[in-house]
Amino acid sequence: MQATEIQTQARMLLEAHGARAVVEATRKAKACEQSGDMAGASDWRRIESALKLMQGPRET
Repeated sequence: MQATEIQTQARMLLEAHGARAVVEATRKAKACEQSGDMAGASDWRRIESALKLMQGPRET
């Protein structure tokens, strides 16, 4: 999946799931891993990373 597609998917997931978007991306990555779809899992991990970047830094 291209970088632009990753960003688009991350934005769509964020719009659909709000604050739970990262959790949803993680769940989908794990499901792909369990089914043996490592390419799909890699894409979902990249989407997960993009979502975390969109959230920005957290306060401690």
